[in-house]
Amino acid sequence: MAGNTSVSALDVQSDFKVVSILDTDLYKFTMQQAIFEYYPTAQVVYRFTHRDKQRRFSRVCIEKFRESLNDFAEVQLTQDERAWLQDNCKYFKPAYLDYLQSYRFKPEQISVTFVPSSDDPDMGSVKIEAKGTWLETVLWEVPLMACLCEMYFRYADQDWDYTGQEEQAAHKATCLLDARCTFSEFGTRRRRSFATQDLVVKGIVKARDAHEWKDGFFGTSNVYFAMRYNLNAIGTVAHEWFMGNAALFDYKDAAGTALDLWSKLYGDSLSVTLTDTFSTEVFYREFDNRRANQWKTLRQDSGDPKVFAPRAKQMYEDLGIDYKQKAIIFSDGLDFKKAKELNEQCQQLGFKCSFGIGTWLTNDFKKKSGGYKEQSKALNIVIKLGSIDGKECVKISDEITKNTGVPEVVAKVKEMYQIPLS
Repeated sequence: MAGNTSVSALDVQSDFKVVSILDTDLYKFTMQQAIFEYYPTAQVVYRFTHRDKQRRFSRVCIEKFRESLNDFAEVQLTQDERAWLQDNCKYFKPAYLDYLQSYRFKPEQISVTFVPSSDDPDMGSVKIEAKGTWLETVLWEVPLMACLCEMYFRYADQDWDYTGQEEQAAHKATCLLDARCTFSEFGTRRRRSFATQDLVVKGIVKARDAHEWKDGFFGTSNVYFAMRYNLNAIGTVAHEWFMGNAALFDYKDAAGTALDLWSKLYGDSLSVTLTDTFSTEVFYREFDNRRANQWKTLRQDSGDPKVFAPRAKQMYEDLGIDYKQKAIIFSDGLDFKKAKELNEQCQQLGFKCSFGIGTWLTNDFKKKSGGYKEQSKALNIVIKLGSIDGKECVKISDEITKNTGVPEVVAKVKEMYQIPLS
């Protein structure tokens, strides 16, 4: 692949800069408006998890990450950005946009602790927490993850460069479009860098413009890039909405309450729901005929994706609902092969489907030292809601390795919902 002249390897060491408050996923703003409406004073703690326990951070990387947090205090919603949101995301109310325009990140809400390894004091793990009102801290999750990834690949792992990233993204997009896979770019949280995502979105747009099937690329979750490249901004509700509501209501009718509050605020505008916060089977217990009719799309984000569409078909049929009027979004660890297979399965079933693709697009690199043959591994990190008003939050998911929360509370919730402990 040819290299990109616009972004060189030297950009890895250029000064970090927060470009815009919109450089995040849309769902953080839709979530924030819901919190603004229902829970403006709730106090929360977010906690960081690094799923790859064998991989370590350098002390320098974490120091640079900590320093970079101060830059967030400088960003605010501009008048042009507000106007774009008003024109393109009409579900945002004027009162919320007023709040968002007054919003400023508070770096003092973030604690970052480097934990040195016993064999090397300059290498180790990191503990990160965000504490404050849910209304204020909700916007930290995505930019914190993106910033940490960028600092890691600036200072801890430099065996890579931007060679061929735009062309690679264009090729992947062309393959997806050729296979008639409708997709969106979901890569902000674990991108290698801001520059990477810019190249990727640019490559996808070029591929779309050159392809006969232009409707196959639906948009991006990143609001800044949606505005920059005149794309749809994609996103609705996240696991934390279900996690927070469940903890506040002691896990009684947790999914139902979260769904109904969201529908009351947004109507049909943002009716895509995750199913796996406490497992899909538990979700279906509360997804009654009214709710199943009201919500247009299910999102699969953990577990075996191949069993999801047949099980959803059965669920809708049991409720007497025509599943062919509904849709599925797959968003868990996708690449071209997985998307193509799932698309073919859904076509055979008669289910509409699309794909939210992240890391495969925005953090797919090869090691420079090996002649660009060996994979340069992406970070596998998450930041999840840890507690709300002193009550612990958990996420069970459809994959045992993705359980999040204090183990004792996870076990209690599993027992309450009659989910196997392992």
